[in-house]
Amino acid sequence: MGAQWKAKGKAAAADARGKLFGRLAKDIMVAARSGADPALNARLRLVVEQARKVSMPKDTLDRAIKKGAGLTGESVNFEHVIYEGFAPHQVPVMVECLTDNVKRTAPEMRVLFRKGQLGASGSVSWDFDHVGMIEAEPAAAGADADMAAIEAGAQDLEPGETEGTTLFITAPADLDLVSRALPAHGFTVLSAKLGYKPKNPVDPANLSAEQLEEVETFLAAIDANDDVQNVFVGLAG
Repeated sequence: MGAQWKAKGKAAAADARGKLFGRLAKDIMVAARSGADPALNARLRLVVEQARKVSMPKDTLDRAIKKGAGLTGESVNFEHVIYEGFAPHQVPVMVECLTDNVKRTAPEMRVLFRKGQLGASGSVSWDFDHVGMIEAEPAAAGADADMAAIEAGAQDLEPGETEGTTLFITAPADLDLVSRALPAHGFTVLSAKLGYKPKNPVDPANLSAEQLEEVETFLAAIDANDDVQNVFVGLAG
């Protein structure tokens, strides 16, 4: 699971596509507050590139940009909120939300965390590093991930969520710079975002199959919430 948990299975993957478009639209709207031109707005550019790579319809993408930039006359008031706590069996979790109503989201999170433990601000975040995460794949045979990381300015790298991909870890401020540099070193960027990487992830070998299933069920319920953008989990592998 590593830094970011993702739903598994064919049905979950199909359902996740619709959720992905919704979450990307939110990210686009929030980023577009700083300007509707991706060429002049690094944060917007990264999200737009990610949306295009997953084939978000152009009309949906353009509408999200215009709405976020205030060009449609509609107001966008999403608040960024992070909930910290533990999944069952003391697996640390950070849940990143974008919500237009914290009074709705907060009690929903309290209910979802009943099978785990919802903590106060700072109760779990101390055990995570705030980093840039760039998932990329080799553009040609022979591309060297280690050399690409060094030359592009990444801090670290590890296997990506998808087979054959690499997750390049950067300082938060270097996310856009490294994303732009990687193609020159033989890698195609699939996604780039800020996230949280666990410092001391729990080894799944220390949990039984039944306990791991309880963790997965808990995470799936959290991820299904409409206000949740990302779920970062301190579980290795």
